[in-house]
Amino acid sequence: MSREEIAAGNPGPPPGEGGRREPFLTPHPSPLTGFYTLFHKEWLRFWKVSVQTILAPVLTALLFLVVFAYSLRGRVEIFPGVDYASFLVPGLAMMSVLQNAFANSSSSLMQSKMTGNIVFVLLPPLSHQEFFGAYLLAAVARGLVVGAGVFAATVWFVELRFEHPLWALAFAAASSGVLGVLGIIAGIYSDKVDELAAFQNFIILPLTFLSGVFYSIHSLPPLWQWLSHLNPIFYMVDGFRYGFFGVSDVSPWLSLAVVGSSFLALSFFTLWLLRTGYKLRR
Repeated sequence: MSREEIAAGNPGPPPGEGGRREPFLTPHPSPLTGFYTLFHKEWLRFWKVSVQTILAPVLTALLFLVVFAYSLRGRVEIFPGVDYASFLVPGLAMMSVLQNAFANSSSSLMQSKMTGNIVFVLLPPLSHQEFFGAYLLAAVARGLVVGAGVFAATVWFVELRFEHPLWALAFAAASSGVLGVLGIIAGIYSDKVDELAAFQNFIILPLTFLSGVFYSIHSLPPLWQWLSHLNPIFYMVDGFRYGFFGVSDVSPWLSLAVVGSSFLALSFFTLWLLRTGYKLRR
């Protein structure tokens, strides 16, 4: 290009071989970009405050172990050949998994609604399936991390055996999924902290403590045994404990069927709520 052309403001031929302009290609985002971004945000939300979200539940489980196991050691035998402390640890781990899976999804949605930043989640072109999947997977992740922390903290004090580890893993994942979905429902319905606290105190906490975490339901009167069989969390705890000792109050297949059907029913209901935008877009 000559100096005269430059002075005249002629930019010359466009870049590219032979003076041809190369096409400008805009990279297309992956279909899962929105899902991954929301999941990553939810992961960081509890991981950055891991002292409160992970360490605190582990310490609570240790306190239950000290109070119940060491005060009743040698006096109570639930399963033949199983020490009460060993019996108690899987129940405490499952209780921690369930409570934290529920707390993760419910508190995140409720706080987003209270502060108004839920709009930043609803504005992007996220489908209701991606929204549901990201919150659910984050809840399951937190529940499993807390459960692993409980085992890491208690394995030094009690003797555990894993008769059917795949059963234990399946029940841990499926059960945290059920409570994670229930947490999404609670977060959608709750507009204030008091409403969410009522959901926890009057539904989740009683069902958890009456699910056989600290005892076998065979030690209960017949009426309470019958009522325990109506509690879906009982099947989660009992199936999870079967993975350790190979012994359970009911068949693990029945427990898996109850947990699986509960997950599917709650998931379909939650997806309908998200698709209609109930209390989120209205």
